[in-house]
Amino acid sequence: MKIAIYHNLPSGGGKRALYEMTRRLAQDHEVDVYTLSCAEHAFCDLRPYARRHVVFPFAPLPLARFPFGRLNQGIRAVDLMRLKGLQHEIARQIDAAGYDVVFVHHCQFGQSPSLLQFLVTPSVYYCAEPPRLIHEPQIPRPYTQYSLPQRVVNLFDPFPALYRNTLAKFDRANVRAASFVLANSAYTRESLYRVYGIFARVCYLGVDTQLFRPLELPKADFVLSVGALNPHKGFDFLLLSLAKMDVARRPPLVIVSNFAEPREQGYLEDLARRLGVSLSIRVLVSDDELVRLYNQAGLTLYAPIMEPFGFVPLESMACGTPVVGVREAGVRETVLHNETGILTDRDPQQFAEAVQSLLNDEDRCRQYGLRGRAYVEERWSWEQSVQRLGRYLQQVAEASR
Repeated sequence: MKIAIYHNLPSGGGKRALYEMTRRLAQDHEVDVYTLSCAEHAFCDLRPYARRHVVFPFAPLPLARFPFGRLNQGIRAVDLMRLKGLQHEIARQIDAAGYDVVFVHHCQFGQSPSLLQFLVTPSVYYCAEPPRLIHEPQIPRPYTQYSLPQRVVNLFDPFPALYRNTLAKFDRANVRAASFVLANSAYTRESLYRVYGIFARVCYLGVDTQLFRPLELPKADFVLSVGALNPHKGFDFLLLSLAKMDVARRPPLVIVSNFAEPREQGYLEDLARRLGVSLSIRVLVSDDELVRLYNQAGLTLYAPIMEPFGFVPLESMACGTPVVGVREAGVRETVLHNETGILTDRDPQQFAEAVQSLLNDEDRCRQYGLRGRAYVEERWSWEQSVQRLGRYLQQVAEASR
């Protein structure tokens, strides 16, 4: 098949997943990549696997500074409109090149790209989640609380509504225009039906079991969590849970992040001090360092709020380290309760007891680690994932003929 891939992804788990998909698809198919200049290209570089790597120039408009920050939501809405025009042109060029199918990924500004509305070539859209800004409540933080005068002005500020309405309108039209939609989990598939009224198919992602592997390192005195430093990742819940443990047996928490929102980092560091929990935040560590930390950690803790999928439990289990997670969303589909880890309700006391029970039982931890590694090798390889993806792409291409 001739496959065009479109993305506008930053660095992170989404780009790593696209990298794994692209390099395996390129073994059996002709693959070209279409992208924007503002996307991340060096991290998990797709260029060695693409016949053509076509980059279209796009730069978001500069945001206003204090005291004109209220204009920024309007500026973001204008960027969505600018992107729609550019993606119309990209769709025209893709259609003119005669591909069998277009494999479309997220846009870092508009979630689903407007490209989907304009393609004549059949499209497969890999949807990780609907935009959380629109469909989920805001997670409260001290640094987002407004004074009374600010709340009054907010009532009359037209720009937040303009941005949200533009994003919602474009996103719904984009997703519904796709020929075929893939979801990363059963939880996401259900969310897509509630939001868009469409029936997606689940195509699970995988994990690189050669990179994430047991190193036979001795365990150290800390627990690990991994993810971007933003409110959705639930790191404050982990701190509240660890604070429930006896001080003498409370492990330090190490957080590894590919992105740190400064206000969220300050909030977490202040919360850790007040709770008496030892916290270390490491930003942008190498893959080798991340694998070493997974291996040395006593446990990996994972409590993001309604995470659609989540690579972290799979990476940890691939390294032979059990996971303690919250029993919700996509985590229920990757961690086997009482076999490769423990799942609890979002209750700090329950979570703390689960952490303590595993840390106190080295034999159980070791067994969970061995089972986790075997489970990932059996069920969660990238080879299996891309084989499923290839079948869906072939199905869509053949149906269009």
